[in-house]
Amino acid sequence: MKNPVHVVKRPLLTEKSTFLANEHNRHAFLVAVDARKTEIKAAVEELYGVRVLKVSTQNRKAPMRRLKYGYVPGKTTKKAVVKLHPDDAIELF
Repeated sequence: MKNPVHVVKRPLLTEKSTFLANEHNRHAFLVAVDARKTEIKAAVEELYGVRVLKVSTQNRKAPMRRLKYGYVPGKTTKKAVVKLHPDDAIELF
């Protein structure tokens, strides 16, 4: 089992993720690229002390970047949206 701090890197705070958190009790996180859904669930439950019902993941491939010596691939990241139990909440602010 991985250390939860290495699985969940940081919460994603965008307009869309804030709306999902307020209206649907879903929170978005930037996670490690090699993290699995079960590892993400365990990490969020341990770090924030909440019950996770569902985890959705999305691999986000960055576009090619142009530098003075040519094109290089961008950094691939992974986004996880977790659905919490209706009685639980995460206070990020």
